[in-house]
Amino acid sequence: MNRRVMIGSIAGAAVITAADPFNSVFAGSGKRDIQLKGNIRHSVSQWCYSDIPLQKFAKACKNMGIESIELLGEKDWAVVNEAGLKCAVGYATDWGIPKGFNRIDNHEKLISDFETMIPKAAKAGVPNLICFSGNREGQNDNEGLINCAKGLRKLMPTAEKYGVTIIMELLNSYGHKDYQCDKTSWGSALCEMVGSERFKLLYDIYHMQIMEGNIIDNINKYHQYIGHYHTGGVPGRHELDDTQELFYPAIMRAIVQTGYKGFVGQEFVPSNDDKLSSLMKCIQICDI
Repeated sequence: MNRRVMIGSIAGAAVITAADPFNSVFAGSGKRDIQLKGNIRHSVSQWCYSDIPLQKFAKACKNMGIESIELLGEKDWAVVNEAGLKCAVGYATDWGIPKGFNRIDNHEKLISDFETMIPKAAKAGVPNLICFSGNREGQNDNEGLINCAKGLRKLMPTAEKYGVTIIMELLNSYGHKDYQCDKTSWGSALCEMVGSERFKLLYDIYHMQIMEGNIIDNINKYHQYIGHYHTGGVPGRHELDDTQELFYPAIMRAIVQTGYKGFVGQEFVPSNDDKLSSLMKCIQICDI
């Protein structure tokens, strides 16, 4: 199951019962004896836990030492703030992954949506707003690069004024068929063309392992263009444990060694019923 499917299913989520996973000890009101090292700023994508009411999920995350719940729309920013958390990455538009900045025809709406949301994000303490390249649909990569740069450059004065970073996500173009920003080299070239510290990449480790591998070398090579990280087990996008092919402690050490000070967002889909225990385990794996 991916984010696109989960977002579509939120409205029809079942009523939570007493047997559901948020009722683990992590969701209690007392403080937990969990000590994190502080080298990684931990965040988590809400869509992977959309069957848990956000207020209860925020309390559980706070008790685990997680600093942020991300990929939230404006209406939910206050919810996590009231729980003492941040939203590391927010949404600025109601358009999804397939329709992005690579089409000039999309620019009017996207620029309007982002111009409206950037000041609101700054006021709410949301440091990043996510954007997408869009799908190729027969377009060559050079044309897509130029079109994205044209649109994004128009946003940079506002982003720079308010101190909010626009981050474009790197996705694999197998699961997200035909998506254009599917290679770190393409994304870094776009960063150079936009030419602002307020435009960076969201480096999704799960997606980039599928597309190009060589994760640690690419983090070292391209880290100056990366504004946020996502995790996920390969294969399957599940827990970051020894059932999958990536060794996350080494990846986290590489990220820290670049001097990165932003958030690392857990974006795996729990494979067992005790979702919060899975989340805590993966936080600990990444807490180097």
